[in-house]
Amino acid sequence: MGWLPCCGKSNTKANKSKKNKNMQQMPLDQIKPTSAFPSSSIRLDKLKGDSSSSGETSKRGGGEHIAALTFSFRELATATKNFRAECILGEGGFGRVYKGRLESTNQVVAIKQLDPNGLQGNREFLVEVLMLSLLHHPNLVNLTGYCADGDQRLLVYEYMPLGSLEDHLHDISSGKKRLDWNTRMKIAAGAAKGLEYLHDKASPPVIYRDLKCSNILLGEGYFPKLSDFGLAKLGPIGDNTHVSTRVMGTYGYCAPEYAMTGQLTLKSDVYSFGVVLLEIITGRKAIDNSNAAGEQNLVAWARPLFKDRKKFSQMADPMLQGQYPPRGLFQALAVAAMCVQEEPNMRPLIADVVTALTYLASQKFKPDTHPLKGSPLAPGTPVMAVGMKGIE
Repeated sequence: MGWLPCCGKSNTKANKSKKNKNMQQMPLDQIKPTSAFPSSSIRLDKLKGDSSSSGETSKRGGGEHIAALTFSFRELATATKNFRAECILGEGGFGRVYKGRLESTNQVVAIKQLDPNGLQGNREFLVEVLMLSLLHHPNLVNLTGYCADGDQRLLVYEYMPLGSLEDHLHDISSGKKRLDWNTRMKIAAGAAKGLEYLHDKASPPVIYRDLKCSNILLGEGYFPKLSDFGLAKLGPIGDNTHVSTRVMGTYGYCAPEYAMTGQLTLKSDVYSFGVVLLEIITGRKAIDNSNAAGEQNLVAWARPLFKDRKKFSQMADPMLQGQYPPRGLFQALAVAAMCVQEEPNMRPLIADVVTALTYLASQKFKPDTHPLKGSPLAPGTPVMAVGMKGIE
């Protein structure tokens, strides 16, 4: 599972007996950021989310307590059978993710144990807890709670039984069912709705900064949720057009202007979404060094093809086996092409992307019926009249 987490071994066994003797949970306001990230850099005290879309409420505001539950290290060790290898869901640069069952509620959860020597420090831990405690939407993963015992940092999420989008696009050898066209459009539309909530409903807006297939988790019925908010940043407010920050994220997904200047905007996320949408349509990875020169970078490979509609069918994932609506393919590629425009101001707003993809997801493709002939674009279909430049 390409979720988040770490390479490197946990020192769980060495620390276990020492931790259990004196378990003292640390409130969030006592967890100190590392010296590289002073507390003044974490400006989340004024963040609010619009909970009306999800029907959820939580305590918000500078002085109020965070709604996330706190767990002791002992509780989470019990939930994962002492972090047994058989419970591992995935691992990466931040730590390992385990499947566990909370003894107190019998709830199945995913538990991310951060590697003390890994890429995610106290600052990222704090940001993720605060973001997911304050922001609630059906297409954002739910944070159940956290643990901050001594130097142990763990995050407890709802369990997403179908893993990540990356698993289903790029790891199909493990017997997973291939994603059909309708499911792909459903996932794309849902992920876009999660991003729209961050951009348009949160106040100030939130820039996700790490949108990629491994961070889109799938629940029952392939319902998508964005996860891993450790790199999220509050967006520009007032007359500001961007926020300046050190360049973080994943190669292949970063917008070119952000990679070159460190200037981050909401349109940076839109670019990353365009890369994800291209992966969903083509089945290719954002970066694949096993491909021939000139085809290793997905966007670089796609750009020349955007200019010739006759080649659009060549861009469809071979795993679809031709089972897709030609008009829907054209429209989805049109959206992706606009999202990955070089110039940020040429990219659409995520709200327009949601409108287009919601429409595409509503147009169910039936393999047993003949696809409609004629022009790829039918009159009145809302595939964003926001400019088709770059694909005409």
